[in-house]
Amino acid sequence: MRGRPMDGGASSDTTASALSTTERVDGVLGDFFAEGKRRASLLGARYVDLWNVLERNSIGGKRFRPRMVVAAYEGLGGRDEDACAAVGAAFELLHTALIVHDDVIDRDFSRRGIPNVSGSYRDTATTAGFSTPAAEHRGMSAGVIAGDLALTGASRLLLAVTCEADVRARLLDVLDDAIFASAGGELLDVELSLAPEMPTVAEILEMERAKTAVYSFEAPLMAGAILAGADDAVVDALEAFGREVGIAYQIVDDLLGVYGVEEETGKTTLGDLREGKRTVLIAHAATTDEWFAIRPFIGKADLTREEAEHVRGRLDSCGSRALAERLIDEHAGRALAVLDSEVISNDLRDVLRPIVDTVLERTR
Repeated sequence: MRGRPMDGGASSDTTASALSTTERVDGVLGDFFAEGKRRASLLGARYVDLWNVLERNSIGGKRFRPRMVVAAYEGLGGRDEDACAAVGAAFELLHTALIVHDDVIDRDFSRRGIPNVSGSYRDTATTAGFSTPAAEHRGMSAGVIAGDLALTGASRLLLAVTCEADVRARLLDVLDDAIFASAGGELLDVELSLAPEMPTVAEILEMERAKTAVYSFEAPLMAGAILAGADDAVVDALEAFGREVGIAYQIVDDLLGVYGVEEETGKTTLGDLREGKRTVLIAHAATTDEWFAIRPFIGKADLTREEAEHVRGRLDSCGSRALAERLIDEHAGRALAVLDSEVISNDLRDVLRPIVDTVLERTR
């Protein structure tokens, strides 16, 4: 998921809880990788190497999805910290799997400025004297395998959660639905990027929701509620809340990819434009008269900062930025409306409202 994880806007109690949750999730993941490497050692050192690379690629995040799990779980009165950490770790491992596979699909060999799984294996092959095509094939192959291991590992972690059998079955269903939606969203992303015609704003939002918002917001919130024993009305409400806040979050990422402050976001504001990424901003701009002045620079691999500034000015003047900001406000407003429903308790509302606040603060 692009952009910075949500850290601001929470109370000190929530922050302390998130930090302890992060530590517990790290412990679950540490045990998972230790067991994976133990099993891999029976098949040889090369397999252990892959597990080491995969583990390195799971370290360093802010454990955003586990925080969604714990927000719903503790907001509903859950107290089993170990079970909550295991469920959170499952969704963190799912995130690892999906970004590893996403990098393979995008033919990316780095993430956050360092080699990813594919990049690590490509680089060692290049150093060993392999041709570039052979080295890249090795890297992509390792990425597919590593992503598969993380994907199946997410299910294994849920299977080990201490809870009633029916609760575990529901958790597995939520995880399966998240994987199913993300796969569909990833396919839609590929198809839209290759289509000769520009997708509509609605198609972009549908893709972003399925590819990222479901597994990052909807599913973790639902899982936390299910683990806490919430009734169906609460689980359904959290699904709706997660959908709206997740879509808002993705539109914010589209904005930050072009207008963000690089020192704060940690990513260049040239990347999305150079890639020709089809975002809400670009999809809307393509329907306006300004598109003819914008189009030559979208997907321009050597786009300069001056040219990027030209594009930003045109996106402003044609209303694309204003549209994106309006959509963020609309979806955030719908999320807040869900929290005002009678099925949401005051405690749960107090935990979830800062999530919306933080999404909005990222645009300021």
